[in-house]
Amino acid sequence: MRYLYILGTLFFTIYGQIILKWRIGKLHFSLPETGIMDKFTALIKLIFDPFIFSGFVSAFIASMFWMAAMSKFEITQAYPFMSLAPAVVFLLGVWLLNEQFTWGKVIGLLLIVAGTVVTVKW
Repeated sequence: MRYLYILGTLFFTIYGQIILKWRIGKLHFSLPETGIMDKFTALIKLIFDPFIFSGFVSAFIASMFWMAAMSKFEITQAYPFMSLAPAVVFLLGVWLLNEQFTWGKVIGLLLIVAGTVVTVKW
C-alpha cells in the first residue's frame, strides 16, 4: 500500500510533463526573443490555459503524494524510484508526441532502470 504513494508521485509528475509538452506544441508556443518581461508575460498567459493549468495542479498533487511517501520511506529508499520517470516519459513521448526514438536513449534508460534496481535492492 505504501508504494501507492510513490506510484502517485510518478503518475502525477509524468502527467504534468507530458501534458505541458503536448499543449505547448499544440499552441505553437515560443518564447519571445525580446526582453525578460515579454518572456515572463508570455509564460503567465500560458498558465491560464486549462491543460497547462492541469499540469501545474498535477505537480502539486505529485508533491502531496511525495510528502506521504516521505512519511513511509527513507528518502534513500524512495528516491531511486523517481529515476523511472524519464523512462516512462521517453516511451510516452515517442508514442503520444511522436518524439524521436533512438537506441542511445534506450540504452541510457536501461542503465537508469538497472541503477534503480541495484540501488533499491542493495
